[in-house]
Amino acid sequence: MNSDQIVPLEKNKQTADFESERQNRLLHYQQNEDFKQLSHAWLRTSMHEKYVYNFEWLGRPIIQYPQDIMAIQELVWTVRPDLIIETGIAHGGSLILSASLLALLDFADAIEAGTTLDPKVSKRKVIGVDIDIRSHNRTAIEAHPFAHRIEMVQGSSISEDTIIQVKRAAKDFQRVMVLLDSMHTHDHVTAELDAYAALVTPGSYCVVFDTFVEDMPLNFFSDRPWNVGNNPKTAVQAWLPSHPEFEVDTLLESKLQVTVAPHGFLRRINK
Repeated sequence: MNSDQIVPLEKNKQTADFESERQNRLLHYQQNEDFKQLSHAWLRTSMHEKYVYNFEWLGRPIIQYPQDIMAIQELVWTVRPDLIIETGIAHGGSLILSASLLALLDFADAIEAGTTLDPKVSKRKVIGVDIDIRSHNRTAIEAHPFAHRIEMVQGSSISEDTIIQVKRAAKDFQRVMVLLDSMHTHDHVTAELDAYAALVTPGSYCVVFDTFVEDMPLNFFSDRPWNVGNNPKTAVQAWLPSHPEFEVDTLLESKLQVTVAPHGFLRRINK
């Protein structure tokens, strides 16, 4: 065995050791009540201070915590989807995030294959759904360098016409990820799960955002229709028992500590 063969084996062992140490650390986090309570207190305070509205991704406002942005990056790299379906567009930052991550996948594929990358030629895309895509947001998204990867659908995410349109657009894709981040009431999220979770391919994820509402004080969002007892987490809790093909990725949640999606990272484990 020559040295060229030995180095990858050493790297593989280092990677395995790193993964083992990290998993043990995350399991410890799950038992560390002080750490979890501190993280929750920071989330509550930062949400009150509208911290989540401070960020942009490649020039577009993105209403997400940096930890959740990092989580999506890790999931996209691991799953390597060719389609990401998002409900809820707002300013478009999340669409641009997804589109840019898909572009990086294409770049990595080209390097691994030893081919030249044409940034305008890719089957990977993002479908964004929103009941009200405001004209200034649509204009900015369509002017963005990653716009060619994005298809926007205006309409209620749970209307029959919208669901049919999205399913038609998704039918030729092999690896699908879904991000649910529109209306956060129990009934709406349940309807979205019923409509789109089946499109998620085994090994991929359906991420349900804003499940943290259930863990906030009553009437924390006094100007919104969702509340404790009526939110994405209650929808997930009611929906999961009849869908054993999905499981909650609790280790990812433990890694993040601060996330708006506790118990909302749903991994599809089989068909």
